Amino acid sequence: MTSPVPPARSSLAPPLLGAVSVGVLTAVQARINGQLGVRLDHAMTAAVISFGSGLLLITLVCLATPSGRRGLRALGRGLGAPDIPWWMLIGGAGGAFTVATQSIAVGIVGVSLFTVGLVAGQAVGGLVLDRVGYGPAGVVPITVPRLVGGVLALVSVTVMLAAGDGISEVPIWMLALPLLVGVALSWQQATNGRLRARLGTPLAATFVNFVVGTTLLGAAAVVVTLVDGPPRPLPADPWLYAGGALGVAYIVMSAALVARTGVLLFGLGAVSGQLVASLVLDAVWPAPAGPGLAVEVITVAIALCSVFVAAFWRVRR
Repeated sequence: MTSPVPPARSSLAPPLLGAVSVGVLTAVQARINGQLGVRLDHAMTAAVISFGSGLLLITLVCLATPSGRRGLRALGRGLGAPDIPWWMLIGGAGGAFTVATQSIAVGIVGVSLFTVGLVAGQAVGGLVLDRVGYGPAGVVPITVPRLVGGVLALVSVTVMLAAGDGISEVPIWMLALPLLVGVALSWQQATNGRLRARLGTPLAATFVNFVVGTTLLGAAAVVVTLVDGPPRPLPADPWLYAGGALGVAYIVMSAALVARTGVLLFGLGAVSGQLVASLVLDAVWPAPAGPGLAVEVITVAIALCSVFVAAFWRVRR
């Protein structure tokens, strides 16, 4: 069995731009879901609304398109068969965890602080998953540029946490959640990429994600409601319900792109898009516990350097 040939640097530009776009969509979704959680005072209900609307949308898309129907047929044939093992079907657990954490934390700490936690988690998760060959691209060596890019991503997290004046009152568990989400996202992206390769289309892989995620979040919402009580009445603002559609868009794009970039590089590109979009969102709509605009600008610059180094720095022997 031969290892996949690494893609040429010039061929990385289009999928890397797509990864950045995924990050922008993720940041916008995080802000929407976080605000919905605040308005409902019930994070799990907000997460169910986001994932449930996404499930409805991706179901309609799969039924309406030839590639979607083809993917659903392949999924039906492959369920229980050796070519689609059970662990390829549970990537939606990572998405459910992400949306739930967005609803809990983003409305309080802001998008930028949430995103830098993802940087650390995705840097570590992407390096490990690439090295063991878990992603659809197979074993991706930990080269010096990739390692330096991951270290720079961690430096951006350190700067944000050390220099941010507005985070001293934030509970430690709320700062730790985004780190775990970053690891979960790397695993989800790699799992979705492998499922997409087996089904032949990212649409069916996205459908599986939303079925699993909606089921898990629905169960969690029932438990939280029994313990803490029901949510507030649903707000009337239509934009608060756009998180599901954005989730469908970036999960489809992730499943299609990660095989061309590797898990680490895709994660770094997505994080850069998240950071730039987060900077804009927090500048026009500050969160109560944000670290401050100056710190966010420095952090974005460091994170963008991490992507450039990992993607384009050539090492001469």
